Amino acid sequence: MPRPSFSTQLFALWILVAILCGLLTAVVWLMLSSALGERVTTAKQQAAAACTAVASRYDLSMQRPGETNIDLMHAVLDLVLIRTDGIEGGFWNGTAAAGTPSGFLAYAFPTYEGSGVKRDIPEAETPLILRTLRKAGGAGQMQVDVVSSGADAVIAVACPVPRHAGLLAWMLTRARPPLGPYGERAATILVGVLAIIVVLALFLAVALRRWRRNLARLEQALAPDGGFEQGRRLERLGERDLDLIVDALNRYVERAERLQREASALGTQLAQAERFGALGKMAAQIAHEIRNPAGAMRLKAENALAGDSVRREAALRTIIEQVGRIEAQVTSLLALTQPVTVNARAVDLHAWLGDIVHTHEPGAANRDIALRAVIETGAMQPVFDPAQLARALDNLIVNALRHAPPGGHVTVRATGARWTEGERLRLEVMDDGPGVSAAERERIFEPFVTGRPDGSGLGLAVVREIASAHGGRAYLAEDSEVTCFVIDLPWRPY
Repeated sequence: MPRPSFSTQLFALWILVAILCGLLTAVVWLMLSSALGERVTTAKQQAAAACTAVASRYDLSMQRPGETNIDLMHAVLDLVLIRTDGIEGGFWNGTAAAGTPSGFLAYAFPTYEGSGVKRDIPEAETPLILRTLRKAGGAGQMQVDVVSSGADAVIAVACPVPRHAGLLAWMLTRARPPLGPYGERAATILVGVLAIIVVLALFLAVALRRWRRNLARLEQALAPDGGFEQGRRLERLGERDLDLIVDALNRYVERAERLQREASALGTQLAQAERFGALGKMAAQIAHEIRNPAGAMRLKAENALAGDSVRREAALRTIIEQVGRIEAQVTSLLALTQPVTVNARAVDLHAWLGDIVHTHEPGAANRDIALRAVIETGAMQPVFDPAQLARALDNLIVNALRHAPPGGHVTVRATGARWTEGERLRLEVMDDGPGVSAAERERIFEPFVTGRPDGSGLGLAVVREIASAHGGRAYLAEDSEVTCFVIDLPWRPY
């Protein structure tokens, strides 16, 4: 199973971070809201229990019902409220009977964390306390009132004291968030941090999206058919890390171009050196090839001067034949020493190849050799120099007719096919002669290499030069059952 890419891993990590941030934010909000509600419920229960305990304890401690004992009230309040943190309370009488005190009678806050003993009723919460007391007095049963203030909640509870008309006990407490007095601020800071994380995650998502888009552009440029494979420079992407890679690849392209230019220059120099070496070899060989016919002509001329008219006529024919041989050698030599100029144009392959084969049909008939042309191409016309390529094909056909036995076959075939290097034109000349020995295969296209005593060894060298000038090559096929010389060149050279 293929491993996910680095960008895919980063994207998955960003999704995970975003999900965790959202879940954490939801959990914090639910925790704060639900915990405050639970604390309000707990505080109401504790205040109601304390109010009931204070009222019943005072009632049980009084010997004579109906009397008011302020000291006993303080003692009961201190005894009951000391067991519960954060609850303050007192007694209140709402009747105006003669000889009976009314209003707030006693107050205690035993768990007060400030300095000293707190004996004053909280002024801010007095309206809430009185409202709750009046409700309880009017209903004759316990009443609870809750007022929310920001993140806090104030709970007031009032309950009648049994067997004491108009006397009520009251309790006051506060429910705060679970994080303490600084909980709201801490929660705010936490929410702010989570918001910053979410913003950073969004920024990371945008940056990651741009990075992945630029990476895709770089991958496309590096594809087998991309600009990098075609030798073009890559454009910078605006990403520092990726631009370092782009710059390195561009330096590689520049170095490759420079090395290609140097290789081309070295190839040109090597070709010139090979050409000069070949010229030296050719000069020695051509001197030998010309000296033999010249010696024969001199001998015939001397015989003609000393002989009769019949001998003179035979000598002249021999001289003319030797002059033709010398002329053929010089023509082939000029073809090798001068660069081939290609005047390419679209060619009707059927008509062109038919004319070439028709020219050699009399020579083939004289040797009882079957010569035929086979064309396996479409309607599209290839582009090449018809005159130069006709010279090359003439040399191959003449060579095949010389080596094919009487009653043999020579086939000229033209095919068009698409290969890895593009659409190509392939010209083949096949004969069923004895073939080429293994020792001569490596040097068959070199000048003056020939397997015939009367051959010049320049024909195949000319074929190679013409094929190379068209951007192609000429070679002897090794996988053929017959002798097969091939000229392979682009369908449309540029």
